[in-house]
Amino acid sequence: MNPDWLLKHFEQISEAPDAVPRLRRFILDLAVRGKLVEQNPEDEPASELLKRIDQEKTRLVEAGEIRKGKLLPPIEENGTLFELPASWKWVPIRKITVDRGQKIPVKEFSYVDVSAIDKERGLIAMPQVLTPDAAPSRARKIVQKGDVIYSCVRPYLLNIAVVEAEFNPEPIVSTAFAVLNGLGLVLPRYLWIVLRSPFFVSCVEEKMRGQAYPAINDGDFAALPSPLPPLAEQHRIVAKVDELMALCDELEAVQAKRERRRDRLVAATLHGLNNGDDSLEPRVHPTFEESARFYFNHLPRLATRPEHIQQLQRTILNLAIRGQLVPQEPSEGTGSDLLAQIKKLKAQMLLEKPIRGEQDVEYSIPSNEAGFPSGWAWAHVDDVAIVQGGKRLPKAATFSKEPTDHIYIRVTDMKNGTINEEDVQYITPEVHRAIARYTISQDDLYITIAGTIGQVGRVPRFFDGHNLTENAAKIVFRGMDPDYFCMVLSSGFVQQQFRDKTKQMAQPKLALKRILGAKFPLAPLAEQHRIVAKVDELMALCDEMESRLTINATTRRQLLEATLQEALSRQHSLHREVRII
Repeated sequence: MNPDWLLKHFEQISEAPDAVPRLRRFILDLAVRGKLVEQNPEDEPASELLKRIDQEKTRLVEAGEIRKGKLLPPIEENGTLFELPASWKWVPIRKITVDRGQKIPVKEFSYVDVSAIDKERGLIAMPQVLTPDAAPSRARKIVQKGDVIYSCVRPYLLNIAVVEAEFNPEPIVSTAFAVLNGLGLVLPRYLWIVLRSPFFVSCVEEKMRGQAYPAINDGDFAALPSPLPPLAEQHRIVAKVDELMALCDELEAVQAKRERRRDRLVAATLHGLNNGDDSLEPRVHPTFEESARFYFNHLPRLATRPEHIQQLQRTILNLAIRGQLVPQEPSEGTGSDLLAQIKKLKAQMLLEKPIRGEQDVEYSIPSNEAGFPSGWAWAHVDDVAIVQGGKRLPKAATFSKEPTDHIYIRVTDMKNGTINEEDVQYITPEVHRAIARYTISQDDLYITIAGTIGQVGRVPRFFDGHNLTENAAKIVFRGMDPDYFCMVLSSGFVQQQFRDKTKQMAQPKLALKRILGAKFPLAPLAEQHRIVAKVDELMALCDEMESRLTINATTRRQLLEATLQEALSRQHSLHREVRII
């Protein structure tokens, strides 16, 4: 693999998810397999290098500079290991490295823990300077310039660094790290390449233990297999990896610049859709239609990430509640007429099923009040609906282990505007009787009020008459299209009112009085039906585009893999040619 080849094929592979990170991993994988640079028959083989490493270890032990290490079993070259070039050797990682032991700090020192690691660059960034009395108990391991440190706690995070600088005061690292000194015979940067390679990462993952803080112990780490090339080849590998990683940095910058440009174009086009018509008669003015036509014509090229689809979905809802999706028909009446009818229906509901006490209301004053067509009207949720909270399970009550006739609907069941039928929790008839008043109907909407704030959705028939958690509320109403009401309450305009009015506590909670006080635009009923139909049509288009993104991502990932495999084949051919010559 070479820079010219990467540049030639980058446009093909750069659209794949995580293209550059995948390319970085591929480079490291080639490096530790001996497939990144050519082998030179004149290099001292790894078998001779191992003898020199053993001699140096013996000298340091006799000089009292290091402790004698434990005897490590040789690496068994079975089917789990890949084939190495003839001049390389498989060795345990501690066969070719030593640590420097531990000490208790007695004077001011530079403390290196995980937070001090710049893992992307593989460097120590900002160590703390501590005094002995402030030293944590894990500040023990001695480290010097030229060492490599590897975090054995949560090793999948790849907190690995080469100590390239002299620190003043002297550095001490946390016992969470393994310190690896290559004795001047294994290059620190080559060790870094091995430790970050996909092969070594998978070996570590097999040996990790623990749930909250997965870690690999010193004994398991010491025996991990490491590919050792000749020292001269290590230098060539490090130089080539540095060259290719620098190129990856450039490619990543180009990719980021392109994505920023694309994001700006998407944002500008959606801004045109949202703001292209100040008079709220969009079909009369060409600016709105031009923006819409441009966006939908160029959507497959513009929308390359799920966030773009989500932005479009929010724009559709915004246009819907501003009356900009469908034309208005004067013969359908006005929002004011409908509001008067709904208020009568609500009064009738209250007569049929009175609410204990008067509902407290805190009316919202939106800061971004949107306009709408002249035939619409402003309303508050309190004008059109009753909002009632759910109920916590009685003390000591538990869910039933067997299905019963009563379901307890939790916030975790409420997703994507509906209630999920999978993994529902049942309660016994006795528990249901204790909280029987706190049920929800398929004619209601639900709204989450704790944990997840302000998610609104329809109630499937399956959940009609079942009990509702105290972390949600039901919105009881009549005389409106339920999908329109759900859409309005889910819009950014109303959701902002919920956020503005949410108590900022350890666990934020949306008060019922603030839901009742939320302000929203009310369209005539017939227009509500047409708006819902148009939104359904456009959301189906969004779903198709999202599905297309998934398919495209899979295709691009396959292209990336095929292109990288081609690079590997080319490298094999290059090596064969070099050997023949």
